[in-house]
Amino acid sequence: MAFVLAQSDSYSWPVTVEFPVDGGRFEKQTFDAEFKRLPQSRIEQVIERSNTDTIKDVEFAREVITGWKGVTDAKGADVPYSNEALGKLLDVPLVSGAIVQAFFASLTGAKRKN
Repeated sequence: MAFVLAQSDSYSWPVTVEFPVDGGRFEKQTFDAEFKRLPQSRIEQVIERSNTDTIKDVEFAREVITGWKGVTDAKGADVPYSNEALGKLLDVPLVSGAIVQAFFASLTGAKRKN
């Protein structure tokens, strides 16, 4: 297959969040994030800023996520993507870090400072 220079603006990728639960265990919860496809120059900027701790996971997660599937409320009903719902999602501890890790995992060879 030939390389196609024009790429889609976004792509779907799984995000797994491991929440601590009773007994010293973790519970994995997963959803599919729709990630914005960033140009290489922006990815390099973010890596540089992460090395100097001048970009927060919440800030970057807000930049790259453009939608989702598999996010539900307590009753199991789908939560549609919106800026308000994204704000609530990013306010849950561990979620923004999991989103950033999933984004970089989707980029072969990209490394991120933990």
